[in-house]
Amino acid sequence: MFFIQASLILIELFLTKQAVQCNKNYPLLVPQSRDLSEPTVIKHDTSYNCFIASRVVITRERKMQPIQRLQCLFTVFSGAFLIPYILFLIIAGMPLFYMELALGQYNREGAATVWKICPVFKGVGYAVILIALYVGFYYNVIIAWSLYYLFSSFTFELPWTNCHNSWNSPNCTDPKLFNASVLGNGTKYSKYKLTPAAEFYERGVLHLHESRGIHDLGLPRWQLSLCLLVVVIILFFSLWKGVKTSGKVVWITATLPYVVLFVLLIHGITLPGAYNGINAYLHIDFRRLKEATVWIDAATQIFYSLGAGFGVLIAFASYNKFDNNCYRDALLTSTINCVTSFISGFAIFSILGYMAHEHKVKIEDVATEGAGLVFILYPEAISTLSGSTFWAVVFFIMLLTLGIDSSMGGMEAVITGLADDFHLLKQHRKLFTFGVSFGTFLLALFCITNGGIYVLTLLDTFAAGTSILFAVLMEAIGVSWFYGVDRFSEDIQQMMGFKPGLYWRLCWKFVSPAFLLFVVIVSIINFKPLTYDDYTFPLWANRIGWGIALSSMILVPAYIIYKFMNVRGTFKERLAYCITPENEHQLVAQGNVRQFKLQHWLTI
Repeated sequence: MFFIQASLILIELFLTKQAVQCNKNYPLLVPQSRDLSEPTVIKHDTSYNCFIASRVVITRERKMQPIQRLQCLFTVFSGAFLIPYILFLIIAGMPLFYMELALGQYNREGAATVWKICPVFKGVGYAVILIALYVGFYYNVIIAWSLYYLFSSFTFELPWTNCHNSWNSPNCTDPKLFNASVLGNGTKYSKYKLTPAAEFYERGVLHLHESRGIHDLGLPRWQLSLCLLVVVIILFFSLWKGVKTSGKVVWITATLPYVVLFVLLIHGITLPGAYNGINAYLHIDFRRLKEATVWIDAATQIFYSLGAGFGVLIAFASYNKFDNNCYRDALLTSTINCVTSFISGFAIFSILGYMAHEHKVKIEDVATEGAGLVFILYPEAISTLSGSTFWAVVFFIMLLTLGIDSSMGGMEAVITGLADDFHLLKQHRKLFTFGVSFGTFLLALFCITNGGIYVLTLLDTFAAGTSILFAVLMEAIGVSWFYGVDRFSEDIQQMMGFKPGLYWRLCWKFVSPAFLLFVVIVSIINFKPLTYDDYTFPLWANRIGWGIALSSMILVPAYIIYKFMNVRGTFKERLAYCITPENEHQLVAQGNVRQFKLQHWLTI
């Protein structure tokens, strides 16, 4: 999925710094420190334009795919959205964040092998790894688009500023001659596909006009193939030695986007019409609180914003000092994340206000979502500024570094997750890294054909939507109920000298699982047949999409069956070995199984 949410960049910097300070000499009574030469499991779940559009901008149709996770600007026009957003942050977001930091720090393991605390749930780790692999098939394609745009920006006149190019259609409309009357029939400006910027993206880059649908893909575009190859090569050399290389690269890829965003924000608020955009962003309409969509969007956004459940928190925390105050880290980092989300909204809405002012239309008419925001609207806005070439280069360098940073995490999740379980892969890490990189390159070629955007949209919708929500729900149940909140609290006390308060324990055991179950059910109920603009995907494409989603979710029950069938003993003994932490298996032989006692399930 494209774009590890900007919050996770802060997490990377904060926790990576903690990681390099890790003390390896712990007493035997605590889990031993990990070798820092081993790679870190990093899972970035983000959409590519989330960093540009504020994390508090939510899609009205509430699609859960990475590129369209928080963008429909109608919801934000009701500033009342912040009320459920903050509520869900407190009752679900922060508790899950805290839980994963503590889980990784105590057990010193990544997302898959951390399930030594409850072996039967190891399928959750494999599900996350498979999801990361699926995302890698198309994630790098959007980085390749950014690289293509970056190369195209090194001109005196940006190629998406006029209609005199070979890819333009006869109906292309010069933006200087554009006004509201051109739209007609109630068409929004954001849906008007005859502007130079829209045609450059869909006809010049994607060549979408040469495809009739997902059944008519065509051959890969050689220009995008070269860009994709460059991206994969960069990723390979950033990952082949684990944290020895990726830990250094991330200091550039993680900090530069923040610097550029700050520059764009300062410049954006000085543009004419910016005030109107910001006013729309902050406007509060309490009547919107009556709409279920607002609450659903807020719940969904909190989950994706903090990134709990994607592996990155557990993995980075596993490199912390054993007595590190992860409670402080959870509160500080999640708060900074949400504040950053709020502030970044000013950058996008100042540009929306400026575009509405320039074209004399309403702000909601220029509001868009998904790739259209990043590759059409923002480039068009940049092209109207003085020194447009400079601003375009800066903007796409930001997207490029941000995308590489994100993709490093997703690929590392696959590489490290499998290498931790299969020592042969760990012994040949460089070769394995090359295999993963080359494999994702080959499969990504389907996404850079004439109809590649349809394949990308399909993967973006199904690969990491309901499936990742389901995986995190299982994670919360595994830790809070099967491993036990009381035992988990004792682990935290052993690390930091104090137990979590009653509030956190209640959230872990009841509120957070209920929150995740709610989001999973809603994501299924609210599903609509897949579309891309005016194109409706055929039924067979939707079935393939659900097959992709189920292929990762099925690993959870499949591993439960596998584990149960491969343990010797009676039915009761098998069950006991499956749900008892590996370091307590001797208690099973003694008949002392905590999970077989009612107190275990009732204790908070």
